[in-house]
Amino acid sequence: MDQRIYDMFENNPVIAAVKDMDGLEKCCRLSDIKVVFILFGDICSIPDIVAKVKKADKMAVVHMDLISGLSAKEIAVDFIKNNTQADGIISTKPTLIKRGKELSLFTVLRYFLIDSMALENIRLQQYSVKPDIIEVLPGLMPELIKKICQASRIPIIAGGLITEKKSVMAALAAGAISVSSTNQDVWMM
Repeated sequence: MDQRIYDMFENNPVIAAVKDMDGLEKCCRLSDIKVVFILFGDICSIPDIVAKVKKADKMAVVHMDLISGLSAKEIAVDFIKNNTQADGIISTKPTLIKRGKELSLFTVLRYFLIDSMALENIRLQQYSVKPDIIEVLPGLMPELIKKICQASRIPIIAGGLITEKKSVMAALAAGAISVSSTNQDVWMM
């Protein structure tokens, strides 16, 4: 990962994850927010949504799995690259992350920590998929975040269910480089 991008995450540890236009408008007005995870939209609206984020001088990262009308095939990543100004993508699908890397997009591989098999997948896929960042959800498990950070060469973001400052601090203390949240109160911490 480019050192400049790594520094941006480390120096601005709260990522605004937006799920609607109201959240998008609000995060674009906040100067402390430098990275925006876009968790909504469809194939027709995503170019305009990304353009609003870029106009606010923020990094735009599109969650491929949540954009209506996009398939789970690599061509969907090509669509984002060719039809938006997005800086990167998020997905739970390793094939989409690999395609994003081929297209020089910033990539975030998202994992849901539901069992020991999910932990093993993180360990194995960090070498074969090689995302820029791994995001683990839910982000309320500092003990597991610490374990993953110790085992991973790839920076970790904690996301999901983070609503309080103590949860943000616990995730960062466990080794996460940043936290992502749809909770607008967290954006201002």
